[in-house]
Amino acid sequence: MIKILRSIILILIVSSLLPACKRTDEDRSALPFIKGIYGNPGTLLEAGYSFDSLGVNAVFVRSISLNPEFYEAARDQGCRVYVEFPTLLGRNYVEENPEAWPINEKGEQSPAADWFMGVCPTNSDFREYRITQLREILENYEVDGIFLDYVHWHAQFETPDPILPETCFCNNCTDLFEAQYNLDIPGMEISEKASWILKEKDMEWRKWRSDILNGWVRDLGEEVKNLRPDALLGIFYCSWYEDDHDNALYRILGIDVAEFADLADVLSPMLFHMMKDRPVEWVGEYLAWLSSHISDEVSQSPKIWPIVQAHNNPGTISPEEFRQAMIEGSKSPSTGIMMFSDQSLLQDQKKIEV
Repeated sequence: MIKILRSIILILIVSSLLPACKRTDEDRSALPFIKGIYGNPGTLLEAGYSFDSLGVNAVFVRSISLNPEFYEAARDQGCRVYVEFPTLLGRNYVEENPEAWPINEKGEQSPAADWFMGVCPTNSDFREYRITQLREILENYEVDGIFLDYVHWHAQFETPDPILPETCFCNNCTDLFEAQYNLDIPGMEISEKASWILKEKDMEWRKWRSDILNGWVRDLGEEVKNLRPDALLGIFYCSWYEDDHDNALYRILGIDVAEFADLADVLSPMLFHMMKDRPVEWVGEYLAWLSSHISDEVSQSPKIWPIVQAHNNPGTISPEEFRQAMIEGSKSPSTGIMMFSDQSLLQDQKKIEV
């Protein structure tokens, strides 16, 4: 009798475990909640910390900071390695290749927007330059993903008072736009053409500019999937609402969030609340808005991994405020979070503890 009871109990225990075992098999390929550091995380290793002791399971390393030693160290500590790729950052390049400099509506080289210097997104030489760089990363490192950064037309949005120039009206851009819409743009000077476009074909101009960005994402995404089929394609992007700054997200930056969501595996809104002069609670509010915004407009919802601010600029973010930003950024639909940046942690031991 005792043996029978033991058998029955054993069967019940095994039966109760079967659903859990089945779920484990189904979710084996699923990612854990991503907890990452953005920037040059190798500085934390140099300072004597380890990623596993900090609770970090992913690093988002700038491409200029990626090297074999760091890659192996991150792997040895169980971290996924995602690489930030500075897509349309043109600093240094445009100085050596002025033909790629973004041109404003006056026909002049658009000046640097604070520290940021963009590039003309239709410049074919720059495009090949970036594709070559991306291939080198993918061929040399078995990365878990590429996160495209600076996927926008020349502007500066990481500030309460953004710099929003009208660009690019170089001959290549206006020629491509003219051909796309079968137009005959009047005027001989760039300023004349720009004036006509903004007055007569503004809606088409904004759509064309957005399509150019989407083309970059699509083409770079194909490079990633061709060389690293299992790697994720992520996008860092400006987290403005659609009507902020007179619709500047789409009108000036050229960003259509729903289009990005259709093209990427992961969206990483840049939820730098202090840089945008927002309360820390806005981080969670934006995520709720994003979820509702893209749910009805995309065929397949991407992962949402926001990046939040620990960096003391333009003011000081306390450890308590940083903690709250992490909590807000971990709210649904987020399935991961990263913080900016490694240096802000090293400057404040209490932020390390957070």
